[in-house]
Amino acid sequence: MVKPMTDFPSSYGWLLDLLDIGLVAFVIYRIILLLKGTLAHRIIIGLAILLICNLLSRFVGLQTFNLILSNFLGSVIIVLAIIFQHDIRRAFFAFSRNRPEEEARDDVNSVIEELASAAESLANKKIGALLVIEQSMAINHFLVVGTEIDAKVASELITSIFLPYSPIHDGAVIVQRGKLTKAGCFLPLTQNPEISKSMGTRHRAAIGLTELVDAVVIVVSEETGRISIAVGGLIKRVLDPNDLRIALKRLLDPRWMR
Repeated sequence: MVKPMTDFPSSYGWLLDLLDIGLVAFVIYRIILLLKGTLAHRIIIGLAILLICNLLSRFVGLQTFNLILSNFLGSVIIVLAIIFQHDIRRAFFAFSRNRPEEEARDDVNSVIEELASAAESLANKKIGALLVIEQSMAINHFLVVGTEIDAKVASELITSIFLPYSPIHDGAVIVQRGKLTKAGCFLPLTQNPEISKSMGTRHRAAIGLTELVDAVVIVVSEETGRISIAVGGLIKRVLDPNDLRIALKRLLDPRWMR
């Protein structure tokens, strides 16, 4: 005789519990991945410690301490929404991405080639540079100063901007919607104390901007001529221009380059 559907929860309760635990673990894992490498994960650890203290104070009987912590933790959702507003926006954009269009991909490949060629040329001459590629999240309100350009992305133009005698060589070049829109822009520096003190201002600026938005930033070191790429608040050295091309093809979304 077939079991009625009403018996499902009692018969397979352990399966539901397993599914429940698995879903919670997956959500926590995804949150950790989104926050890894940013200052946000420290806040999460701090809140976890407060929650443990709250439970312990309730168990021990510290009523005043427990009351204060309970009132604070009661408004923690609002606190988290304010602190993690940039991470939340980045997460929503990440989950909403669709398959890129072939036509857009061709345009992106052209921009990538010009950027990689410019980075290679600047690295060979040991000329420092910052190249910012905007994606889904607007970056204009994070930029300071800057000169409007509105030109096609071209290796020769980018190289000339960063030559030492150029009046706008000391800032960043901005690429938006597949065009070179600004130059000489200053970016917010990272406040992460874990960043090595040996990193210069350019590298700190690249990390600082990518902590706030989903932009991709190429850095050329003036001291060593090494090329690095920053994304999501993390920076990694690129061994050669070919590796840079591969990384950019993987990171850039064609929809935001049109």
